[in-house]
Amino acid sequence: MSEYTPLTSMPGEVTGPQRIARPQLIPAARLGRHLKDAAVHVVRSSSPPTKALGIRTDADQASQRHARAVCDLALRVGEALLSTGASAADTVAIVLRLGHAYGIRSMHIDITYTSISVSVHRGVDEDSLTVMRVITDRAPDYTRLEAVQEHIDSIIRSAEASSEGPSMDVDSARAQLTSLLSSPHPYRRWVVTAGAAIMSVGVVMLFGAGPLMWAVAAVSAAVVDRVQRVLYIWGIAAFFTQVLSAAIPTGIALIMYAVGRETPSVVVISGIVVLLAGLGVLGAAQDAIDGYYVTAGARGLEVVMMTLGIAVGVAMVMGISRWFGVSMEVSPIVMLGGTPLISTVGAMLIALGFCLSTYSGTRATLISVGVAVPAWLVLEVGLFVGLATPVGVAFAAALVGALAYAAFRTLHVPEAAIATAGIVSLLPGLAVYRAIYVIMQNDPATVSEAVIYFVDAIATGLGLAGGLAIGGFLARRKFGLDRAAMRARRRSRGTYVAEP
Repeated sequence: MSEYTPLTSMPGEVTGPQRIARPQLIPAARLGRHLKDAAVHVVRSSSPPTKALGIRTDADQASQRHARAVCDLALRVGEALLSTGASAADTVAIVLRLGHAYGIRSMHIDITYTSISVSVHRGVDEDSLTVMRVITDRAPDYTRLEAVQEHIDSIIRSAEASSEGPSMDVDSARAQLTSLLSSPHPYRRWVVTAGAAIMSVGVVMLFGAGPLMWAVAAVSAAVVDRVQRVLYIWGIAAFFTQVLSAAIPTGIALIMYAVGRETPSVVVISGIVVLLAGLGVLGAAQDAIDGYYVTAGARGLEVVMMTLGIAVGVAMVMGISRWFGVSMEVSPIVMLGGTPLISTVGAMLIALGFCLSTYSGTRATLISVGVAVPAWLVLEVGLFVGLATPVGVAFAAALVGALAYAAFRTLHVPEAAIATAGIVSLLPGLAVYRAIYVIMQNDPATVSEAVIYFVDAIATGLGLAGGLAIGGFLARRKFGLDRAAMRARRRSRGTYVAEP
């Protein structure tokens, strides 16, 4: 058979024998371009970014007076929230929702530890508005916090229910806010002192102390509270106030040691826990988790300085005692003791005392006391099965975070009040105490031991903050957020997330 074969030709065309047709090969340059295009198509995205940066052109066409009025109201609300105990992320979310309710959608919020700024972009043809307010005082006041939150929620709900905007105009809303912030406290100052005493009693109950130590701890906490009040009125710096506040329970312990030759370490620990409860340990960690690193750094530095103040106060009393020939050794061998029932009652008293010392309302107080019980039981179970303390408190704090948000959504009580009161009994007062004791020995060989105790205290604080954040997140996933709240939280998010 021949290797030649005739090909089919067009009609009327005669062809001679030709070779069999073979497939044509793609040139090398063309193949390279084809492979390059395929690789680029696989790697390079052709869709627009999930969130474009720096090209926002939306602007509010509101009048200058309306924009200024909304900015002023938003600034006052933000200052009130931060001053009474709200976190930076919650403050930004609430202020953004308030601006959106009054038709201002291009609002930007910037928060540092000592100031809050509100800016509104009004387009290229109008001047932008930027106002700032300095935050002079920070004191947890959950009654006012609850009142402000309810006020803002009522405005937002009325705006969502009507297409014409909120039922309350800006001027009326500002007047109502001023009335809420200037209203008297729900109870007198001596009740706050009693709350500090109750909290101190609960702390010593956690360590299995008897009624005598209950009374001593209560007296010590009451004296510390009154002294802090006087020093605040005098304008004494917070660091020196902390030094003297830590010296008072240590001095009482010194007197007890000199008279009865006892080592009342729990009195010192109760004083440390009460002082730590007033610090922003959780606030600093929460702001760091939410991405507000400037505020978190400032709060963290404040916590470090105030903790150093505690160490200086305790060490000062110890040094004076040795100066007079009384060598008091505060034993570092202190463990959680007592029956589970007594310890649980102690956790309830700590939550009750904290709520009274922060002007929490009746409903918030009752809920906080109830939340403290399962939180403490979770920690007890965790320690019983061999979990490390930071891990145990993280699980307990997660439960507190979930219950706090559930109470906020169903009963409209401040989430921060429930969460903070529920975890005060979990604060690392014992670890801080042990670290201070080791440092006071002035022995270079024990420096590493002090570092370990301080790291344990820091890990416990992070466990508390992380647990609260996880618990609150899971509760939000369960209960859900309204659309305005979700938009506000997305805009208030400060962390960087890689886009898909």
